[in-house]
Amino acid sequence: MTKLNSAFPGADDITRVVLKNGITVLCRTNFNSPSVVLSGYLSGGTLFDTKEKLGLADFTASCLMRGNEKRDFQNIYDALESVGAGFGFNARTHSVGFGGRSLAEDLPLLLEMLSDGLRQPTFADEHVERLRAQYLVGLALRAQDTGDMAEMVFDEILYAGHPYSLPDDGFPETIEAITCDDLIAFHREKYGPRDMVVSVVGAIDADAAVAQVEQMLGDWENPAQAVKPDLADMLPLDERTQRHHAIAGKSQADLMLGFLGPKRLDPDFMAASLGNSILGRFGLMGRIGDAVREKAGLAYYAYSSLSAGIGPGAWYIGAGVNPANLEKAIDLILKELENFIESGVTEEELLDNQTNYIGRLPLSLESNQGVAGALLNIERYDLGLDYYRNYPDLVRAVTRDDILAVARKYIEPARVAIATAGP
Repeated sequence: MTKLNSAFPGADDITRVVLKNGITVLCRTNFNSPSVVLSGYLSGGTLFDTKEKLGLADFTASCLMRGNEKRDFQNIYDALESVGAGFGFNARTHSVGFGGRSLAEDLPLLLEMLSDGLRQPTFADEHVERLRAQYLVGLALRAQDTGDMAEMVFDEILYAGHPYSLPDDGFPETIEAITCDDLIAFHREKYGPRDMVVSVVGAIDADAAVAQVEQMLGDWENPAQAVKPDLADMLPLDERTQRHHAIAGKSQADLMLGFLGPKRLDPDFMAASLGNSILGRFGLMGRIGDAVREKAGLAYYAYSSLSAGIGPGAWYIGAGVNPANLEKAIDLILKELENFIESGVTEEELLDNQTNYIGRLPLSLESNQGVAGALLNIERYDLGLDYYRNYPDLVRAVTRDDILAVARKYIEPARVAIATAGP
């Protein structure tokens, strides 16, 4: 098997250590830059939210840099700014992510921010109410955004009855219902070292980085930490389902049209990814962009996307159109999808996209940030430490028949979800 140059992360230069409390630490040394990137994730994502307090996980994560038992809000940011560093938290569906960057000599400060934020946030009333106000403004803006609302309706259709159908940032009434006690209880019950992953990449010896992480977080325990909720599988829709969300006064409509897709670890993921690129990502947004935007002039933009993660993914088309052209655009997109599952892709299309995938990998791994993200992907999806060195062969192994088979497996025009938002 052909492998990339050892400049790319692999088993011989990735240090992986599991601490006694369950935290996995991944490190890779790079002395070509004086900086270091600290990133990772832990349990506490929005899957833990209840419908009545939807947005609680995101709200909790947003509070972690607003003050802790050692530093108040202003002191936190003064400490970071004084050394040109940055750090923050954000909630996702499955986890709470964190990340920051500094000079290598200031890694202890980033780790202190991580530890203090995770272990002793204060949830001061003043900052909770400021955040609540920001959330409510953001949700008011979301309600007037045709793209955001089309995406919400699409998720409601495709993932009906599943946690993925609910927005991570909640609704105005659920944000209003969240109290300081809710935030404190969520943090106490959901945050802990089990399943936590920390990645350190940059100008520091890997063993030294592991030692610093262990010194700061190795004694963290939470016997009451909740177990991640089980995630149910999904079945495709029984029939074509279309829904419109009206927003008065808009001159543009947005649409999302699609199907359930593969999970990240499904064997057909790479074929689906290359097929999606040909369909609506490559060049001027692939076949969809060429047909709907360039030739027919029915859309301001049109693309396809494949969202594949731990749970059931989605393979969908997005477009922004003149409301008068909405049904025409939908019909043309469905026609392109029918052509795609009937005839597949050409050898030239496949080769162009394989070359693009392999060629852009070095660019994605040029920075410490890119490598840190790669290490987290390896751990999150159990890809194997040599995944990125084997990546070109995985891409080249995909055939036209593979793409045709995966397209026919997931793309079913008679069972499509269609969401639109606009006037």
